Amino acid sequence: MSSPAGATPVPPRLRVRTVAVPDPGPLVALLPETDAVAWLRGGDGMVAFGEVVRHKAAGPGDAEEWWTGLVAESDVESDLDVTLPGSGLVAFGSFVFDPDNTAASSGMVVPRTVLGRRGGRAWLTQIGLEADEERPAPVASTPPVGPEGVRFEGGSLTPEQWRTAVSRAVHGIAGGLLDKVVLARDLVAVAQEDLDPRWLVGRLSETYPRCWTYLVDGLVGSTPEMLIRLEAGLATSRVLAGTIQRTGDGRTDLARADALSRSSKDLEEHEYAVASVAAALEPFCTALNVPEHPYVLELPNVLHLASDVTAAVAPGVTALGLAAALHPSAAVCGTPTDSARELIAGLEHLDRERYAGPVGWTDASGAGEWAIALRCGILDETDPRRIRLFAGCGIVAGSDPEAEWAEAQSKLAPMISALVKPALAKPDLGRSASPTASPDPV
Repeated sequence: MSSPAGATPVPPRLRVRTVAVPDPGPLVALLPETDAVAWLRGGDGMVAFGEVVRHKAAGPGDAEEWWTGLVAESDVESDLDVTLPGSGLVAFGSFVFDPDNTAASSGMVVPRTVLGRRGGRAWLTQIGLEADEERPAPVASTPPVGPEGVRFEGGSLTPEQWRTAVSRAVHGIAGGLLDKVVLARDLVAVAQEDLDPRWLVGRLSETYPRCWTYLVDGLVGSTPEMLIRLEAGLATSRVLAGTIQRTGDGRTDLARADALSRSSKDLEEHEYAVASVAAALEPFCTALNVPEHPYVLELPNVLHLASDVTAAVAPGVTALGLAAALHPSAAVCGTPTDSARELIAGLEHLDRERYAGPVGWTDASGAGEWAIALRCGILDETDPRRIRLFAGCGIVAGSDPEAEWAEAQSKLAPMISALVKPALAKPDLGRSASPTASPDPV
């Protein structure tokens, strides 16, 4: 059952039942071969199966209106003594980066069955129309199969054309057209047989446990950047901007982390991204905390400058509403937003589709997690052997085209490795990797 974008049909009446269950073990192992949805981090999260209702959304704001109506018409039962975020009625979604420059569409889906685990507690939610009978949760009938014979085809621009686009962006910044712009590139991978998204989810979640690994409507990836997380009135946005590639050598990477934390080019890029998030959050908040300095976030392949912006939000504010206000941030678009978006359309020669758009979930309380769809690929709907990979770089006045190309290559590494290589061994950098290293509060 679906509704077109912009329409306001009477929502179906759903019956929702949540029960506590024993720990189901690795959630990724329960993904079925078809109609699978995943949202995983550090072993916790949710996997979902089937589909009860779908909404083709114009954007997060339109989706929030649709979701509010659907929640009001649903009967929800739960035997959990404490309601956990994500338990009960839940919907998953993904949104395009720029509705005015894409052939793709945004959407929300309510799954039929959800298995979740959080903080040592697990639950099973079954969702259906009033007349539906409860069904057992499916289990994966066969293990996922890794791809064979993967080859890579060129993207929308050649390497030289992309470097030229970076040079033109730097020229525009020097001319005062804007302060920052994010330019993306794509790469197409083709396997001998149909790609199994469960394999990609498993490899990504194992290699990047500190990232949010997702599978929503053929969009699969593992992102380190949280656009907005809302729980119990507290909103958190993890902002990443400023990147350097890791070598795997502890001493060298320690020096690189220190250089990144002192880089005027990267600090400038980061400052624009943090400021855009803080400005977008402020109208919805009763209190806002913006860190004075970023820390260095350590991932297996790269180091990022990171800031966790937190806010106490006003009553009635929802995760979807905040996502609508925040997207697109300077971390994936630029500053000023309108100027950056116009330049992107003119320089990239690329349909980003849902790359760099919000991806995540929301529950009936309005809580949810909406990450930015980075480090990802989009499976081809007509040829399941093909997947289109994406990566992007923030361009500021001090950007060098060759260095930005190398950064884009490093950001493609998670998806390329999941497709063609054994899982990456995490370099032994230790907790002393950076003098500004931070715990992981998000």
